[in-house]
Amino acid sequence: MSDDTIKDMLKDAETRMQGAVHALEQDLATVRTGRASPALVERLMIDYFDTPTPLIQLATISVPEPRSLLIKPFDPSTLKTIEKAILASDLGLNPNNDGKNIHLNLPPLTEDRRRDLAKHTHARLEEARVAIRNIRRDVHNDMRDFEKEKLITEDDLKRGEDQLQKQTDRFIEDVNKHGQAKEKEIMEV
Repeated sequence: MSDDTIKDMLKDAETRMQGAVHALEQDLATVRTGRASPALVERLMIDYFDTPTPLIQLATISVPEPRSLLIKPFDPSTLKTIEKAILASDLGLNPNNDGKNIHLNLPPLTEDRRRDLAKHTHARLEEARVAIRNIRRDVHNDMRDFEKEKLITEDDLKRGEDQLQKQTDRFIEDVNKHGQAKEKEIMEV
């Protein structure tokens, strides 16, 4: 019984830690770098008939050139609303509306903007690390409670703690790799 309990706890921790890394990946995809990527705008919320809707549900987003995005709305009446949302966002981009599509040209990033983006990335990485450590703490507390209630042995607790720490280290390393890749992308001129 006790071995299965530990396995279940570790599996739960694994799932939750993967969720934290996935959330980080999605967040980092929206951080602007020198290269155009649909992920930059696809989660941008558009007021579509008074309902906040992600842009990806309202248009196709393509990359015709390395530094530009092309947004083709499914419903031409949303063109102005999409344009307003891009202007209101913190992307710092000026949309060009040709009546059917929106063209976004990504100017090269200034050194100051690169530093700001790197700071933002570091903050997101730290949030992900904290989330993973909080998951470890919660599961570790559960393991200790189970040991106090004699549902698992002291040896099971020790083995579980070791496995939990290895799992945590693996996910923290994963977060660091994502961070290094994003920082390299941001600093690339």
